[in-house]
Amino acid sequence: PIINGLTDYCHPCQVLADLMTIREHKGCLEGNKLCFVGDGNNMAHSIMYGCAKAGLDCAIATPAGYKCDEEVVENAKDDFKKSGRNLILTEDPIEAIKNADVVYTDTWVSMGQEAEKAERQRIFMPYQVNKELFSHANDDAVFMHCLPAYRGFEVTEDVIDGPQSVIFDEAENRLHAQKAVMATLMG
Repeated sequence: PIINGLTDYCHPCQVLADLMTIREHKGCLEGNKLCFVGDGNNMAHSIMYGCAKAGLDCAIATPAGYKCDEEVVENAKDDFKKSGRNLILTEDPIEAIKNADVVYTDTWVSMGQEAEKAERQRIFMPYQVNKELFSHANDDAVFMHCLPAYRGFEVTEDVIDGPQSVIFDEAENRLHAQKAVMATLMG
């Protein structure tokens, strides 16, 4: 078997760990709302697919020019229709984060994009997950990030190091989720 641990297109092993973490902290998956704020990248793609299949509502906020791949969006819309859950795609991070149970972000500069760093930081700064933006989520919302995180850019220290952050449980669950994938495929 070939396992997609990470590509520029999707990050399915990460989203399995994320769903495991949400279930641990929220008690269930179905009915929760996950908000992703940032680049319409591999993580945003996998989050859309994962939320639709696991019964979560999903809101993705990206700047113009950094939206999710259209093919992924169309496939995800079909999955959301089948699951009866909602998908919101917007450029407004406040609209996306309203009533979120889970707030998620990812680095603004992925491997191979280093030359775009200064421009990306300028474009994405209004999408920073900070205390003000996080205040629009539900009071018991948790914060997630697939790491590594760049404090002061996509997320502020008061959020990533705050009591709502579950990033270390999430990181640990990557090990468990990937072991489960291997055990399933080899069993």
